[in-house]
Amino acid sequence: MVKKFLLIIALTFSFSLAKEFKPMNFKIKTVNGEVIDVTGTKNGLKVKGAEGKVLLVEFWGTHCPPCRFSIPHYIELKNRYKDKIEMLAFEVQQTPVEQLKKFVKSQGINYKVFAQNENGQFGSYLGARAGWRGAIPYLIIFDTKGNVVDIKRGMVSAKYVNKVVEYLLNRDNKINTKTDNNNKENNNTKENNNTKDKNSTTEKK
Repeated sequence: MVKKFLLIIALTFSFSLAKEFKPMNFKIKTVNGEVIDVTGTKNGLKVKGAEGKVLLVEFWGTHCPPCRFSIPHYIELKNRYKDKIEMLAFEVQQTPVEQLKKFVKSQGINYKVFAQNENGQFGSYLGARAGWRGAIPYLIIFDTKGNVVDIKRGMVSAKYVNKVVEYLLNRDNKINTKTDNNNKENNNTKENNNTKDKNSTTEKK
């Protein structure tokens, strides 16, 4: 069920992103001063440091009750999957940076948090491509290749997010394993062919 649902979302959203697509590069800065390179791709995003990870991007606010309620779930999710996932949370209620930094520290947030007033250009770009109209929380989920697979408006259950992350990690791991096996088979075939050619040359001599 999850697989079929995500496939429909992915195909629909991928098509909408492909229209008149123009790649753009950004440097976004967390409230702690970390600068990250991001590139808009045809079907999603390429985030430096998040290669091979499931990526979660959320528009949220410090004065939004559902957003605050979700924070412990995301902290737990990050603790559970560690370097297998990356989360970027964009605060869009214009909370001053210093105040936002204190909030992040007080809540024990272990994922990357960004202030809208420092990253407005990227926020507008992603919001436009994701169909965001200002409602929060607003969650966008990307697979390990950086392709959009799901968008959720409103609070999302921890159970659902865990299920999607687990599905994407398993799916992409199987794809990578299959690709590696195919490459090994191709290499073995080439080596066997080279050995045969050498043997044939030796026999002729």
